[in-house]
Amino acid sequence: MSSLRTTLLNLLEECKNMRELKQIHTHIIKSPFLLKQDQTFLITRLLFFCALSDSGSQTYATAVFRVIKNPTLYVYNIMIRAYACRKTSALDKPASFRSLVLYKQMVGNGIGPNCLTFPFLVKECAARSDGGAGRSVHGQVVKYGCEDDVFVRNSLMDMYSVCGSLSCARKVFDEMPERDVVSWNLMIKGCLRSGELDEAMGVFGKMKQRSIFSWNSIITGCVQGGRPKEALELFHEMQVRGGVRPDKITIASVLAACAHLGAVDHGTWVHGYLRRSGLESDVVIGTALVDMYGKCGCVEKAYEVFKEMPKKDTLAWTAMISVFALHGFGNEAFDLFEKMEATGVEPNHVTFVGLLSACAHSGLVEKGRWCFDVMRRVYLIEPQLYHYACMVDILSRAGLIEEAERLIRSMPMKPDVFVWGALLGGCQIHGKVEIGELVAHHLIDMEPLNHAFYVNLCDIYAKAGRFNDVKTIKSLMKERGIKKEVAGCSLIEVDGVVLEFSVRGSPDVVMDEVLCVLSQLNSEA
Repeated sequence: MSSLRTTLLNLLEECKNMRELKQIHTHIIKSPFLLKQDQTFLITRLLFFCALSDSGSQTYATAVFRVIKNPTLYVYNIMIRAYACRKTSALDKPASFRSLVLYKQMVGNGIGPNCLTFPFLVKECAARSDGGAGRSVHGQVVKYGCEDDVFVRNSLMDMYSVCGSLSCARKVFDEMPERDVVSWNLMIKGCLRSGELDEAMGVFGKMKQRSIFSWNSIITGCVQGGRPKEALELFHEMQVRGGVRPDKITIASVLAACAHLGAVDHGTWVHGYLRRSGLESDVVIGTALVDMYGKCGCVEKAYEVFKEMPKKDTLAWTAMISVFALHGFGNEAFDLFEKMEATGVEPNHVTFVGLLSACAHSGLVEKGRWCFDVMRRVYLIEPQLYHYACMVDILSRAGLIEEAERLIRSMPMKPDVFVWGALLGGCQIHGKVEIGELVAHHLIDMEPLNHAFYVNLCDIYAKAGRFNDVKTIKSLMKERGIKKEVAGCSLIEVDGVVLEFSVRGSPDVVMDEVLCVLSQLNSEA
């Protein structure tokens, strides 16, 4: 290798910006001392940097590519990858499939693709959620004999699951002659993306080698799928089996499971584990701890964690405000909001849900009106359905039924069951029979199989002494086969184990002991 070629190559490797790259490019094309093959090699390396480096320029790379007379497969792959991985903007036309256009040009010039070509074509199909184009590329994969490549099959699986074709993704997975840990992880991710938690659990159970991504995906999937107890069991299994150390994502998901279950002992152990393991408790973990302690009823502990957080973003402030709201500390929630404003942190739409909920739970009608106004006038946040539902709840609980009705009529969007349900709750509390009757029948028309609205209407009639109407509604429920749901359950943590019991029976709970304690409490009352 000539000394000039070596020098220019080293300069390319150390290049930090487009200005330096253009200077090197000038040296390459102007130097009379470079051999033809050296010049071609350096132009290819320059193209690679320009097309794929964060400091590069795709526009300049395209200009360089166009002057290359006989581009090789390697050169085409660079540009296909660059086009597929580019960050699209709102101005990009969905039809401008530049990587696919370039692929067709390459094949038209008699250059066959290889296994490095297809993953990036498939990546662009996934980014555009274009399953039709993805299937066309899959056909090309088969045509050119690249279907057994693990990287290609992994990209196809991901594309199909992103495009909503889980069955196609599963077929690709099942037919793989070899699978790596990425293959298994992508299949789990695809199942979870499609809401198939049981299928994801089945795939996870068959894995021989599990990465942190595997554990995080299935634990998070269980939490988001409403199965937090299984999430904690999986975390315990992860600890017992060893080999994979939990990270921040694991901890955040486990804390969310503890919050859902009210498993404060588990949550406290996880908090202690954070200190012992040396994992940095950043704003995400801190927010998860605040949420967990708050939902477990430990308001003081939640506030202690919050105060210790070195950095607090909007989500952290909102989490603490929501904790105060949940437990009826309305004034404390607004005091915290003032501190949030003083530090320059901007609230978001969720922050105002927390504040409005605090007003509803604490009966702070005037503050609720003020909050609803400030949200729109000062922070330019347009109220959504859930904001209106909170405001209607505030007014209805306070007996201001007519004002709540006017607010509903002023809504720019159609009220949903939560908005009408808040008004019905107020009618039920304050004995507003006529309005309650109309609202209940409207809700029954919206959701004829929802038992709650029938029950609420029966309660309104019963309080008004209209027992014949109660019988009529119960007869209607019987005629429609609607039964009052009694599948409520309670959760209790005993020695670090979360137990569940309900009126239908609880095999995990020693009921004789529970009944004995209840009997003792009853005798002491």
